[in-house]
Amino acid sequence: MAQRPWFKDWFNSPYYHLLYAGRNEQEAADFIDALLANLRPAPDARMLDVACGRGRHARYLQSLGYDVTGIDLSPNSIFYAKAYENDRLHFYQHDMRMPFWIRYFDYAFNFFTSFGYFDTRREHDNAMRSMAQSLRGPGVLVIDYLNVRFWENNLQHKMEREEEGVAFHITKWMDENHFFKKIEVEDEKLDRPLEFCERIAKFTLGDFTEMLAFQGMQVKEVFGDYQLGSYKMNESPRLIMVAQKQ
Repeated sequence: MAQRPWFKDWFNSPYYHLLYAGRNEQEAADFIDALLANLRPAPDARMLDVACGRGRHARYLQSLGYDVTGIDLSPNSIFYAKAYENDRLHFYQHDMRMPFWIRYFDYAFNFFTSFGYFDTRREHDNAMRSMAQSLRGPGVLVIDYLNVRFWENNLQHKMEREEEGVAFHITKWMDENHFFKKIEVEDEKLDRPLEFCERIAKFTLGDFTEMLAFQGMQVKEVFGDYQLGSYKMNESPRLIMVAQKQ
């Protein structure tokens, strides 16, 4: 019997949202502002947020006047996001490995390392194909990923967090192809502790360039942080790629 993918349970868990509740909203807004200043989208641009979670990026993009659609695999996240829907903001539960609207969007975004989760290269290629096919004309795809070399050298192996009385024990490690993060959850409401394990593929700029080229897309710009600083392989915490349909 095939093992259930780790992300289906973890991203749908209330503990996932509790652990990451402290994500910096201002940093996310500043990043999008810098990105849009660079991309200069038309006021009527259609935008797709792939793996949108609860929609924080999508909501901010729509607040700036764009027509925005968010998709995510997690039913709970989409249920939460749908409360914010309006005539220019839409959310759908959808698996990014499957085609979505074809040749409809001007921009597609994949933020906060929302890729690299799957078991096989074919699944990742399928997800990349879905994002590429969603774009019309010379559409633009932005992928915000971790920078492998930086995190290989700066991995914090153990940490403890407490949020609203819930204790999180986090252990990180890596092998040749993946980063792993084990999250142990202790909550008085639980009969026993829960355990989840994230696994992220070590995709480099070369890997992404190849995957994108296979879908007819070319990397035009690469940034290394949320302030859109230059990308330095050993020093930059992020790998932010701007690719355009050819």
